[in-house]
Amino acid sequence: MTQGRPGALPRGTAQRTLTSVKGTGGGHAGSVAEPGAGADADGSAPDGAHRLWHVTLSVAGPEAPLKEVRRGLERLAHDHPFLLTSRYANDHAEIRYWEEARDLHDAAAVALRLWGEHRASAQLPPWEIVGLEVIARETYHQRIADGYGPAPAVPVGVHPF
Repeated sequence: MTQGRPGALPRGTAQRTLTSVKGTGGGHAGSVAEPGAGADADGSAPDGAHRLWHVTLSVAGPEAPLKEVRRGLERLAHDHPFLLTSRYANDHAEIRYWEEARDLHDAAAVALRLWGEHRASAQLPPWEIVGLEVIARETYHQRIADGYGPAPAVPVGVHPF
């Protein structure tokens, strides 16, 4: 029996569709239907519902061959199709994706484990996490509407900086 990500609904129960990052061509990220759109005053979802959080994870470390970095990120994306986009250089990378979780704490905890837990299986470089941003779906869309914030993840996939 496999375990899901902490804070995430069991497979097959969430009503969301995310586009895989396997492709490198243009296109838009898949549509996402957010369960439990409302939030309590503390930012958590009411009655145990889950919300969507936009996560940007930045990692850095000693230089590694670009081909190996790209292959590692592609393996990570293949194993975890919820990833939207990854950008990389020989000494750093950025991974962006949507996380479904009860609150910001749960989304951040999952994000902070992502790199370390998959370093061996995806053959990722031995880099450390140097940055993490977790924002609510509403905040992400407000930033885009106001003309600032991270650009939408188009094209989806793994790309050099």
